[in-house]
Amino acid sequence: MHDPRAELTRRLSARRDALARHDRHDAAVARARLVVFVAALATGWAAFGAHRLSWAWLGAPLAAFVVLAALHDRVFRARDRTRRAIAWHERALARLDGRFAGMGTPGDGFADPAHPSALDLDLFGKGSLFELLCAARTRPGEERLAAWLLAPAPPDEVRARQRAVASLAPRLDLREDLAVLGDDVRAAVEPGALAKWGEAPALVEPWLLPASLAFAAAAITSAGAWAAGLGPVPFVAVLLSEWGFTRSLREQVARVLAGVERPAAELRVVAELLARLEREPLDDPRLAALQGALAGPGGRASAAIARLERTVSRMEWAKNQFFAPFAFALCWTTLHAALVERWRLARGRRIRAWLDAAADLEALSSLAGYAYEHPEDPFPELVAPGPGGAFLDGDALRHPLLPAAVPNDVRLGGTGPRVLLVSGSNMSGKSTYLRTVGVNVVLALAGAPVRAARLRLTPLRAGATLRIQDSLQAGKSRFYAEITRLKELSDLAEGPVPLLFLLDEILHGTNSHDRRIGAEAVVRGLVARGAIGLVTTHDLALTELADERRAQGQPDEAAPERAGGSGGREPSEARRVPPRYEVALSNAHFEDQVRDGEIAFDYRLRPGVVAHSNALALMRAVGLRL
Repeated sequence: MHDPRAELTRRLSARRDALARHDRHDAAVARARLVVFVAALATGWAAFGAHRLSWAWLGAPLAAFVVLAALHDRVFRARDRTRRAIAWHERALARLDGRFAGMGTPGDGFADPAHPSALDLDLFGKGSLFELLCAARTRPGEERLAAWLLAPAPPDEVRARQRAVASLAPRLDLREDLAVLGDDVRAAVEPGALAKWGEAPALVEPWLLPASLAFAAAAITSAGAWAAGLGPVPFVAVLLSEWGFTRSLREQVARVLAGVERPAAELRVVAELLARLEREPLDDPRLAALQGALAGPGGRASAAIARLERTVSRMEWAKNQFFAPFAFALCWTTLHAALVERWRLARGRRIRAWLDAAADLEALSSLAGYAYEHPEDPFPELVAPGPGGAFLDGDALRHPLLPAAVPNDVRLGGTGPRVLLVSGSNMSGKSTYLRTVGVNVVLALAGAPVRAARLRLTPLRAGATLRIQDSLQAGKSRFYAEITRLKELSDLAEGPVPLLFLLDEILHGTNSHDRRIGAEAVVRGLVARGAIGLVTTHDLALTELADERRAQGQPDEAAPERAGGSGGREPSEARRVPPRYEVALSNAHFEDQVRDGEIAFDYRLRPGVVAHSNALALMRAVGLRL
């Protein structure tokens, strides 16, 4: 097993040494430029002031100055690139130390409050899972990674991503190269608008290009005839014809010019990234297919974009006051508008595929970076549901955002309990345990390794009530917000993917009597729909539910109807849970110990119900008199 910290530290040291060399080169070239500049001044004085030298002697220092300026520019660019590489390695080491918050891309814009678990599991925001994972340099890449975290992928897709991530994980050079591309790569790229531009119908007639070329050829020929002594009349006639030609097409050409400016800039942003992805030798089938999308019919994407960029750049020459007369005579703007349209009609429909492939490759590269930095983390085993329905079975799960997290196991579904009631004192780790389970399921179904010794699971979709809040603006109490979310989870459990529910302090905003009845109904209704999950509580009365189910000895056949969860409707045959699992509940707990007047936690999950509470001890610890 490789040591990512040692390798990253070695590479960081090498990049710092390279930066020191670039600084020395910068100083040396700067001194040389100064010497050459002084030499040029002295030569100029000797040639024009003292008349001791021919002016031709100025050629040598001027040529040397131009060469040194070009060399200095290369040193500047290499130094900037090395600085970005140093920052990239420093961020990687910070991630290993858990100090990454605020150093990456938080992805706040992807945090949808209506999502059943995004806010609860800290998927986005400062110090989030997205910030830990994301190495994308473009907006499409960020969107693709966010989509993978927000929605579980089908099993075959998960396995394909796992193989691709495993293949990309050792490729540190590729990830560094992608990370140190020019800062302009961070510019916004709107993939939808860009693809729409490429797929739009033609804006000019197909004959515009040959007609423009014909006028340009006529202008050159007539100018040559004038120079040969045949008079200016043919040339003037051509210019007048060109004026009428361009004026009649002014609106069409203006639409082309206005439409290409932003797409060309956005494509220029991603061209360097695409070129680097095209060069990487990839043998994994999924990666090879994505790379193939960048090199489809008509050549490589980066080369095609370079041709468009050159065309747009030449089109700008017409704005130069010295070239403008020649541009008019050569139908320059009309000719290049036609060339832009020819490019767009030939390759515009590939833009969507280019961006899609690049987004996938960036998202996979992000997961590969995480895999490389955590070589001890395994890929989970995704299996089809068996007779017992959905299940989740893992050893030593830890939270990926907490470097010193205490590992705990999870056993849900299959032939085991479908619901684990987790009791415990304040600050003992109940909510963190729910988040640990939930975020590892998100990682597993995104195609990433998991922070666990082992994890087997069926397809699941996480839904949680870990971060439910009241809303003054919406006029909603915390309790109302919670029961609204519970209804959403109940509806979600009816979907094609079984629900993993993570209910924190369920219904704690109401009295114990209503809480017990409501909590039992909610949990039984979710289980009746094939869901599995974890429920935390301070109310020890709720922990008796598991004992009651065992005491009955027989399944409660009326459970779904009494739970009221399906509104009088039976669960579908495809999602019906075998009766003996409908009310399979079990208790577990976290506990604390008081040592020398201080409360200590070990954050380890234990079977059974917690035996005591620490609320009074905590109140005394902060100075409250009891």
